[in-house]
Amino acid sequence: MVTLVRANNPSAMTLTGTNSYVIDCGDGAALVIDPGPSFEGHRQALVGAAASRGLRITAIALSHAHPDHAMGAPQLSAATGAPVYAHPQSRAPHDLDLPLESDLRVGARALACIDAPGHSNDHAIFYLEPQAALFTGDTILGEGTTVIAPPGGALRPYQHTLQRLAREFPSAAAIYPGHGPVVTDPAAKIGEYLAHRQMREEQVLAALREGPKTIPDLVRGIYGAQRQVLWPAMARQVLAHLVALENEGRLAATRLDRPFTTDEGAMLNPRITDFVGAEEAEVIVAELGTEMRLETLYEYRLT
Repeated sequence: MVTLVRANNPSAMTLTGTNSYVIDCGDGAALVIDPGPSFEGHRQALVGAAASRGLRITAIALSHAHPDHAMGAPQLSAATGAPVYAHPQSRAPHDLDLPLESDLRVGARALACIDAPGHSNDHAIFYLEPQAALFTGDTILGEGTTVIAPPGGALRPYQHTLQRLAREFPSAAAIYPGHGPVVTDPAAKIGEYLAHRQMREEQVLAALREGPKTIPDLVRGIYGAQRQVLWPAMARQVLAHLVALENEGRLAATRLDRPFTTDEGAMLNPRITDFVGAEEAEVIVAELGTEMRLETLYEYRLT
């Protein structure tokens, strides 16, 4: 019933590439979840995957608007005539809003559409009951953990989304993620993700108990010096934790009246195009939220 078609866009952010899914919805109709990047070869692969099973693509749904998931939607829609569905808050071009907290009906099938903020504020997850399958986009990946980065990403909503999945879908048999392999033990994966976020928060709090620290201080102390290429991503993850804790009144921020050092600037406001091409940079900027520049250095302390 579900065919995975992986885009040829591997990278540090997309792992082995973006996973697109062609779902047999009965009555000769197919739904594509996340048409991926705007590669002509990938569009042809999606149309071919449907045709090989005697299906016609009649609907396209986006888990969220990040370019590695959504950029191919207009071309696939033009080729098939299928409307594009997206979250009501999505800035991606789309024809119809997803019926959040209700069912998306395609052919003879109905997929539950779940409002799933956290990785982005326009994220949706889909549940296909006959296969007890969750399509999680970037909320849950097949390997590793996902990026939660302000301004689009938010930690507490993300944790609430994971808790909801654990509570409402304890018998899910598979997770079809936006990147990486299919997950065959959803309950264990969701538990792992919840534990990981709690562990990171405890590390942030433990570091702040030692005294006030900046984001670069926290990144170096928590993650170490071995993977400096990933420090910009780690800095945005730490920022998400700090925003949550500050909103809860558990810490306070003091502005430091000095410019960034060179290392601090590279960590907090990386020049992505210095390292990768424009197309990959667009994905990284969307994932890390680096379109929001951090112009001021703050020191954080527990209250």
